Amino acid sequence: MATVKKFTGKVVPLNVRDVDTDQIIPARFLKTIDKLGLGKNLFNDWRYLESGEDNPDFILNQPRAEGATVLVAGDNFGCGSSREHAPWALMGWGLKAVVSTSFADIFKGNCLKNGLLPIVVDEATLEELFAAAEADHNLNVEIDLETQSIILPSGKSVEFPVDEFSKKCLLAGVDQLGYLQQQLPAVEAYEQRRGDLVNTL
Repeated sequence: MATVKKFTGKVVPLNVRDVDTDQIIPARFLKTIDKLGLGKNLFNDWRYLESGEDNPDFILNQPRAEGATVLVAGDNFGCGSSREHAPWALMGWGLKAVVSTSFADIFKGNCLKNGLLPIVVDEATLEELFAAAEADHNLNVEIDLETQSIILPSGKSVEFPVDEFSKKCLLAGVDQLGYLQQQLPAVEAYEQRRGDLVNTL
């Protein structure tokens, strides 16, 4: 898993509330257990017409979305069924962070476990970002996980919450299993001490 620390990312806005995981990645694409290739099916039913051609009205098909790494989305993003494929698809398209006023708990957890940063901001901040993204189609924001802050185009710094364990894993670029594997020397030392103690009894 890649480290997540500090980066500047281009913004793409999706001003839609209650975007559920079946809209992020429809159920028919969940047959795979491989993360690779899911980006092409991100928001599949919105991105493509029945003919299979790109829907020119959908934001991700517009030139302004090219190279974007930060999705600014409406409230309650990632609601619906639990599927780890949702953050896989978002990351597969090229996103590093999603900004919203709230996320479904399971979706948020899946994001953090896979290296996609879910950033919760207040409603005024979200509206400021939407307005700025409409005014500037090449809008960038700076995100710093170490200070847990997002720098708005106005220069204002807004803090966001991240639990300490997830933050530690993201900064180190390891998932939960990777974190446990890093503790192997300590585990082996404990087992050795325990074994020595048992042998003295």
